[in-house]
Amino acid sequence: MALSVDVIPNRSSPPAILLREAWRDGARIRRRTLANLSKMPPVLVDAVRAALAGGVILSGPGAAVAIRRAWPHGHVAAVLGTLRALGLVRIPGRRADRMRDLAVAAVVARILDPASRLATARALSPETASTSLGTVPGLGEVTGNEMLAMLDWLRARQPWIERSLANRHLKGEYAHSVRRERLVS
Repeated sequence: MALSVDVIPNRSSPPAILLREAWRDGARIRRRTLANLSKMPPVLVDAVRAALAGGVILSGPGAAVAIRRAWPHGHVAAVLGTLRALGLVRIPGRRADRMRDLAVAAVVARILDPASRLATARALSPETASTSLGTVPGLGEVTGNEMLAMLDWLRARQPWIERSLANRHLKGEYAHSVRRERLVS
C-alpha cells in the first residue's frame, strides 16, 4: 500500500489535488481517495508531499539551524577586497605568512575601527572578535605581544615598503606622462 498526492486535471476548472492510497489487487492497481487537498495552500500540499517522501517537516528555520555567533562581515569584505584589488596586500611582503596577514589585518582594523594594539589583538582573536576580520585570513588566536612583534617586523621592512610604494607611484606618473605625450603628438 502506498500513499501519494495526485494532481487530476479538470477541463476548465482548477486541477483537483488528492491524497490517495494505492494497492495491488491481483493484476489490477486499486486507488482510494483519502482526502481532497485542493483547497489547501500550495505550501501545505508540498509539506504533505515531503512527509510522504520520508522528509522531515520543521516548524520554522530556528528548528533546523541554531546560530551560535554572527559577525558583521560586509565592511570587512569591502575593505579587504579593495586592498586586494589595488595590490596593497602584497606591499608588506610578497610571501603569505602570519606577519603579513597580521599587518594587513591591522591596517583593515585601523580603517574600520581605530583602536590600540591590544584592542586590535582582542578584536582579531576568535574568542573576543567583533567582526569576521580575524577569521577571513585564518589568524586564529592573536596576542598583544604578537602585534608588537608584527610592528617590529614592519619597522625592519619599512625601507623596502617605502621604495615599493614610491615605485608604484612613479610608474603611475610615468604612464600618465607617456599617454599625454602620445595624445599631443
